[in-house]
Amino acid sequence: LALLGPAPGAPCCPHGPALLFVKTSQGTEEGRRFYACSACRDRKDCNFFQWEDEKVSEARLAAREEYNRSHQPFFTHRQNMDRYKNFVLLPLSKRRFCQECQQLLLPAEWKKHSDHQFLCDITTAQLKSPSQLLYPLENKKTNAQYLFADRSCQFLLNLLTGLGFRRVLSVGTPRLHEMIQSKASQEEEFNVRSLLLDIDFRYSQFYTEDEFCHYNMFNHHFFGGEAARETCRKFLCEENGERVIMVTDPPFGGLVEALASSFKKLMAMWRETEKEGHDNREMPMFWIFPYFFESRILDFFPSFSMMDYQVDYDNHALYKHGKTGRRQSPVRIFTNLAPSMIVLPEEEGYRFCTVCQRYVSSGNQHCEICNSCTSKDGRRWKHCVLCKKCVKPSWFHCDNCKSCTLQKHSCEKSDSGCFVCGKAGHKRSACPSLSRS
Repeated sequence: LALLGPAPGAPCCPHGPALLFVKTSQGTEEGRRFYACSACRDRKDCNFFQWEDEKVSEARLAAREEYNRSHQPFFTHRQNMDRYKNFVLLPLSKRRFCQECQQLLLPAEWKKHSDHQFLCDITTAQLKSPSQLLYPLENKKTNAQYLFADRSCQFLLNLLTGLGFRRVLSVGTPRLHEMIQSKASQEEEFNVRSLLLDIDFRYSQFYTEDEFCHYNMFNHHFFGGEAARETCRKFLCEENGERVIMVTDPPFGGLVEALASSFKKLMAMWRETEKEGHDNREMPMFWIFPYFFESRILDFFPSFSMMDYQVDYDNHALYKHGKTGRRQSPVRIFTNLAPSMIVLPEEEGYRFCTVCQRYVSSGNQHCEICNSCTSKDGRRWKHCVLCKKCVKPSWFHCDNCKSCTLQKHSCEKSDSGCFVCGKAGHKRSACPSLSRS
């Protein structure tokens, strides 16, 4: 499949405008184009499908509108805010949270939820940490709410404040948003603000319309319409657009090209500020993603570079810092800021390479031949003279394949090349022809 992107007048599913796709074979478009859900790659989560040239009857359009309406949240954001104001006035003994409905309950609603599991005595501290109160949605392709571990969250916040940023557009990073909000309410001299854009509407129970926008990062859709879009635009454009940074942590199963398209639109929103000189500049950004997507991200954002810092998560079995070998977290920070500005903690083994002018992990040794610190995964890589590049320590040069690969591999597959364009040297997911379309 190749993504053709958002199309004007695209039909909608409960997740907003659908994206246009086409089947490809050996680099050429094949078959009819079709629309599918932007957020859900699994048809079990959202089964929206429509051929681009399909004539849809009035009855089916009406049924679809009704279906989309019925799948919207029960309360609006404003209603949730009114409910929150009433909730905080309740004595501790009357503050309940329904775990099945993932909803703060007012006493009048207890009866309706009487056969559900709920938490009692919800404290103010719990209300200020909703990411710990709510169940993480762990569908890898749609939500994938793997939440930053405290170590990574604290590091990011210290880094942002140290770099002088005062506003953070938190796109799919609820725990960072939460930490900023919490610090701002406790420390008078802390003057950083955050706006959370997230597809998880449950957060609307805890944050005002100036603190949270219901947003789909795969199609740049604001569910709150023009008002929410304006909230985001105003946030970006304060202080003439200065001292603002976007930090995003998308689901790793999501389409890179769809994400890049939305992020470019958020950057364009920032560029609309009246301040002169923004035309050729990019809004500062941290895109947090696994290192093996590096080539895909650089296709869309050539100004970005990858930092060695390992981002880890509380609720992910594998993505933990401090493990060795292949068990280390593969998640990194991609940024358009100068690498020399990103100071990594020396107490965790990061050091500054004076040649590369950036901080690198302890195992990342500078290669004199490549003239670069080449390791991507934290291990020390080795230089292959035949491949003319550094490779993973577990790889060996195969004379049949004419490249370095794992010792146990089948050479006969080496001729097949990429499924999309037929060329050798890359997989389908990293095919340059996909990014062109």
